[in-house]
Amino acid sequence: MEEQIINEESLGNNKMKLNYKRTILIGMAFLSISAFWQMYDNVIPLILKNTFGMGETLTGAIMAMDNVLALFLLPLFGSLSDKVNTKIGKRMPFILVGTALAVTFLMLLWYADHARLLLLFVASLFFLLLSLGLYRSPAVALMPDLTPKPLRSKGNAIINLMGAVGGVYSLIMIKVLVGSGDRPEYLPLFLSVAILMVAAVVILFFTIKENKLRAGISEENETREEEFRDTAALPKEVKKSLVFILISVALWFTAYNAVTTAFSRYATHVWGLENGGYANCLMVATVAAIISYIPIGTISGKIGRKKTILIGIVLLAFCYSCAGVYSTYHVSMNLFFAIIGFAWAAIGVNSLPMVVEISAAGDVGKYTGYYYTFSMSAQVITPILSGFLLEHVSYRTLFPYAVVFSCLAFCTMLMVKHGDSKPVQKKSVLESFDVDD
Repeated sequence: MEEQIINEESLGNNKMKLNYKRTILIGMAFLSISAFWQMYDNVIPLILKNTFGMGETLTGAIMAMDNVLALFLLPLFGSLSDKVNTKIGKRMPFILVGTALAVTFLMLLWYADHARLLLLFVASLFFLLLSLGLYRSPAVALMPDLTPKPLRSKGNAIINLMGAVGGVYSLIMIKVLVGSGDRPEYLPLFLSVAILMVAAVVILFFTIKENKLRAGISEENETREEEFRDTAALPKEVKKSLVFILISVALWFTAYNAVTTAFSRYATHVWGLENGGYANCLMVATVAAIISYIPIGTISGKIGRKKTILIGIVLLAFCYSCAGVYSTYHVSMNLFFAIIGFAWAAIGVNSLPMVVEISAAGDVGKYTGYYYTFSMSAQVITPILSGFLLEHVSYRTLFPYAVVFSCLAFCTMLMVKHGDSKPVQKKSVLESFDVDD
């Protein structure tokens, strides 16, 4: 059945269709990763503060540790996965080993919190983040590997949708399983996330035969290859666009990650939300993103990836500005978080494809690593800088901080001239996802 689908896709643009079932299954790896990060961003800062008594700046520094490691690990393992060749594929070995290690250290992390063992907690956290770094780039690169170039924006919409589902799962578990008080019992939450991570990757392994699928897709992509094969050979204007895309990625992650990392503390301190109540706003944003991913994939094919991203940045800046006005939580806040979900989806669906489209087929992991190098560089700095402002200036600096960096991202994105979709005289909607640069 899989071979028949590949052959149909290889007949040309007129009959090319995205295999939704296969793309959803490919997205199980990203679902697993996203479920973990949603829990990590919301729970770990509270553990550091309430169990181990850390201040905002030190908490921010520790929360940035994953991003420091990612600066080295994601490009390394992304590039390494380009070069390996095993019976189960290029990316699958990294995904399987990384998930097994991550789940092991996740449970050690719970025990360290439960027993108030700071050294064990920090060591477990360090090795947990190493484990995630081992397979994050390979997991993300799996979609471009197994999707024809013209369909990657729509494929990335599905992948992001799967990630959002994982995020919603963790938010629901936080709401349902986290009790009251400064030190609630986190074991049910940690177990629920660990079980999901294992189940998702097991489904991926038994349903996606990476080598078999890649053989058919590679032939299709080779007919669309760019004349340049690595950054050293990029034409000057294309290289300039790549640089500005990556700078834009860093800037909007600087804004967004500051909010997501500090939001549980902000909502508790400024709005007085307790018992995991902060998860409500985040859940609204995530559900809105889930609803938006597929329409955004279609919209970007019609108006272009760049314009879709710029609209998303404007909406982010507007909603951050509005959120900063509230002194207490009000139900109307959910509207702005719904728009934030849509805006972040508009950015996320289109940014990675703009970077990856410049790559050659054999360099997808490396260019995915470039993308994560810049996104993680931002996330190294922003928890520390925003945490310093929260602690020494005011919690009220959080949303203005996000507005400033969103505006900067808008300016740099205006300089990008390549990597966009060009919907000219295409015979089907799906062909609008092609990139001709």
